[in-house]
Amino acid sequence: MQRLGTHFLLEMAGCDSQLLDDAEWISATMLQAARAANTTILGSSFHKFSPQGVSGVIVIAESHLSIHTWPELGYAAVDVFTCGDRAMPQRACAHLLKAFAPEYHELQELARGLPRQAQAARLAEGKPVSWHSPGRQGWA
Repeated sequence: MQRLGTHFLLEMAGCDSQLLDDAEWISATMLQAARAANTTILGSSFHKFSPQGVSGVIVIAESHLSIHTWPELGYAAVDVFTCGDRAMPQRACAHLLKAFAPEYHELQELARGLPRQAQAARLAEGKPVSWHSPGRQGWA
């Protein structure tokens, strides 16, 4: 696989249910995490559900951070997906773990990118395997 990005899946359980239902706090915390990861924030959107729960996304030049909460379960699901080599998604995850202070958590790291079969097909067609996006460094 031609690695184009890193995708962290963060599962947090045993979190404070009041924090998990506070859209303003979650928005601020997620934006702080994006800054901690050295990303370029393009925009964000957060929604408070009734009777409870928050979902939100931060669009970054390097990809995105997202969160979905279940206050009644003390649970939050977070994605931190970054491309290139400038961003530090591990820092975003560390910031979120400190802020949410879960009793339990699991963190999975996935390499994202072009499968080998697609690379071979592009090469056979005489197309480049590597792309570069204007204004974004670190893309291979």
